[in-house]
Amino acid sequence: MTQHATEHQRLLIVDFGSQVTQLIARRLRELNVYCEIHPYQNVTDAFLADFAPKAVIFSGGPDSVVREGSPRPPASVYELGVPILGICYGQQAMMQDLGGRVEGGKISGGGGTAEFGRAWVEPKGSLPLLEGWFHTGREQVWMSHGDHVSQLAPGFEVYGTSPNAPFAVTADTERHFYAVQFHPEVHHTPRGARLYENFVRLAGFTGDWTMASYRDEAIRIIREQVGDRRVICGLSGGVDSSVAAVLIHEAIGDQLTCVFVDHGLLRLNEADEVVTMFRDNYNIPLIHADESELFLSALEGVSDPELKRKTIGRLFIDVFQKHANEIDGAEFLAQGTLYPDVIESVSFSGGPSVTIKSHHNVGGLPEKMGLKLVEPLRELFKDEVRALGRELGLPPSFIGRHPFPGPGLAIRCPGEITREKLDILRKADAVFIDQIRRHNLYDDIWQAFVAILPVRTVGVMGDGRTYDFACALRAVTSVDGMTADYYPFSHDFLGETATRIINEVGGINRVTYDITSKPPGTIEWE
Repeated sequence: MTQHATEHQRLLIVDFGSQVTQLIARRLRELNVYCEIHPYQNVTDAFLADFAPKAVIFSGGPDSVVREGSPRPPASVYELGVPILGICYGQQAMMQDLGGRVEGGKISGGGGTAEFGRAWVEPKGSLPLLEGWFHTGREQVWMSHGDHVSQLAPGFEVYGTSPNAPFAVTADTERHFYAVQFHPEVHHTPRGARLYENFVRLAGFTGDWTMASYRDEAIRIIREQVGDRRVICGLSGGVDSSVAAVLIHEAIGDQLTCVFVDHGLLRLNEADEVVTMFRDNYNIPLIHADESELFLSALEGVSDPELKRKTIGRLFIDVFQKHANEIDGAEFLAQGTLYPDVIESVSFSGGPSVTIKSHHNVGGLPEKMGLKLVEPLRELFKDEVRALGRELGLPPSFIGRHPFPGPGLAIRCPGEITREKLDILRKADAVFIDQIRRHNLYDDIWQAFVAILPVRTVGVMGDGRTYDFACALRAVTSVDGMTADYYPFSHDFLGETATRIINEVGGINRVTYDITSKPPGTIEWE
């Protein structure tokens, strides 16, 4: 669906493998600037001509520009005549490409000084990129580099220095090339958002990326793509698939049929709740497909997380295909795939990014699926999907619902999946969510769930010994799911919840709370 961007001013982010590249996109989207992240290998001369960016940002990355064969942008990017901003590795690539010099640090075998963590940049002259900075004489930034620039490329001047980065801020103002050694996208550079705001202003962006315009363009694109044919939409009841379904229905009306697949991995009473909620609010044809036996039989004895996801993804497509065959003219499968799903699922061969995990609606699609894809949310982050939902008039009960993964409880059940473990997990999860609602915390939390652990522990109840499962509570706060922090429950809440689970759920005798952030962990357990 990249054609959505045709009527927007577009900014290109060239990804060199930084773990925080997505945060650059978040900062830009917050400024109503449309941007796309593309790995450096894909940014060819032909790509640049087709994408026609109004500005370009080079991300950071783990490699060293002094290494032969290290990642580089195409030389033609410097001839586009548009502003370019290089971040960390991106700065070093610019310097090396344009005639400067980078000195290797200890990590890359050189003798230079590395710099990691908080640092202070002092100004050296005035630069429009840094408007609003240096009110107190210096600015806090976050550094993470082993190499450093030792000689500027011709045309560049220094506008900021730090103790270990004499060229912390550099620019060739005539060509509108800017480069910084630090990471303005991260929280630890407090005024980093202002730097991005200044950059897009200097590049002439008007902030035309709004949900109202996205809605209109998405409807136009869906109509062009689908024509008079029919679409099957995989509906889970979550905000992503619900927004996708309502958007597509607005575009093509009765040409859409939704299929809600009960794969036996749903939460307690979820199938009835989703079907009722959707049928009560929308007059869209909806098929309730109970395929729990199919899925649970296929997953029997499977414990590898990736195999679970791929098995579930394959069976989802089989089920959708079966129902598409029953609907005359059905040629398309619609999904609520989001931008983070795409980013996490793609591994660029020989490139900077790695596959974190396969998403059932990205990594599990067979080549000969028999249905073409309609993915109108593929360019959006989660908070943008919620904004689009509000634009479409979805009820708050849809928009505010916590995310629930397509593979369902399968990825909250590490190790082998059994019906017994799933039943225990459903009951424990229901108690946890009930506790959160009772304490009026549901809307403060991005996502909350229970994972049943593949271990049994000794306990005591009354005068008897127990040997039952342990479980982990997980609750996080987030904006878009790319990063997350654990929710700081009180000890009273956790104690009360643990007591309820142990008393009310047979099969669990130990409760833990997962306080891992993302990164380094993922939100889900598998």
